[in-house]
Amino acid sequence: MKLDGLRVVDLSMFLPGPHVTLMMADHGAEVIKVEPPGEGEPNRHIGPTVGGHSVFFRNTHRGKQSLCANLKHPEGREAVLRLAETADVFVEAFRPGVVDRLGVGYAQVSARNPRIVYCSIAAFGQTGPYRDLPAHDLATEALAGVVSLNLGNDGEPGLPHMPTADMAASMLSLSGILMALYRREKTGRGDYLDMAMHDSVLAWTPNVTGDVFAHGHAPVVKHQRSLGGSAFYNIYRTRDLRHVVLGAQEIKFVRNLLTDLGRLDFVPLCEQGPGPHQQPLIDFLRTVFAGRTRDEWVAWFRGKDIGFAPVNDLREAFDDPQAQARGMRLVDESGFEHIGSPIKFRDEPAELRFTLPVVGQDNEAILRSLGYDDARIAALRAGGAIAGA
Repeated sequence: MKLDGLRVVDLSMFLPGPHVTLMMADHGAEVIKVEPPGEGEPNRHIGPTVGGHSVFFRNTHRGKQSLCANLKHPEGREAVLRLAETADVFVEAFRPGVVDRLGVGYAQVSARNPRIVYCSIAAFGQTGPYRDLPAHDLATEALAGVVSLNLGNDGEPGLPHMPTADMAASMLSLSGILMALYRREKTGRGDYLDMAMHDSVLAWTPNVTGDVFAHGHAPVVKHQRSLGGSAFYNIYRTRDLRHVVLGAQEIKFVRNLLTDLGRLDFVPLCEQGPGPHQQPLIDFLRTVFAGRTRDEWVAWFRGKDIGFAPVNDLREAFDDPQAQARGMRLVDESGFEHIGSPIKFRDEPAELRFTLPVVGQDNEAILRSLGYDDARIAALRAGGAIAGA
């Protein structure tokens, strides 16, 4: 696999950091999760539990090892620093300044391992007036302006139901880590990544910043091509109170559908681009789609060259033939379901390891690999430097 031989130390919790290291573990990296004493990673206790593990934990921590170390204890901190000496990548997601106070910041780690690629993920990064504000996904999305784009039919912003800031930061952090590893092959040195969820969301707005950068004002959401101002990029309710979407605005698709519906007179509205002038066509399509059930429309559109899709619920989405064909829903030997890997190589595909560690499960094996003998490990446990299994 692509990342065979790579060792990753992961101090992060919740979603962005663990998702980064999950992608790396799926592609062969050895990921050692450093968990705090007590209940460990919060994901272990969030949401429904099946087979002794939360589904959240199962889909963020498969294939990882667990070292339960007390970073506030000098010996626990030293164990993590010795582990970092053997690592290629170090990931943390504390609030700015915390790792420095704990003694495992970039300065301390890189002094012992100049080749380390050290990635810090924070809500607002390590600089700027908001760096010390507490925030999770929703607050960063709000400040980045994207909650203002997520308007309901009543014109009020709704809660974003996907953790866009978390996942954008995850994927961009993975990209940055891999860039740094590539560069290290030439320079012999690692680097420090200062990743912000807020930055990551802003970076995902190129398709909606036209009015912002061209005219100096926020977009009128309901007039935007991808936010409700286009008949062919919109959601429609069906007779059974389900929903379908039209999701492609090219004129060839417009003509294909309107030909079948006998209303080519509406084509000029789409040729003018998105905006309030398309409202008559939107109203027409709302009436049309309300005349059949969702599944009847799926059958009607089959074989037509039109950007159309049913609105699946999440259960339907993972059961969908496309998701099945792409391996995005996997079932392990115990019958538990997992989200598959979206990174697909032809020659060295991901190999998901479905094992899940209990807190501190790998303490002894990891510490022995670092030169600790049984007596020293016992002393660390007795002194509170390590905990868990």
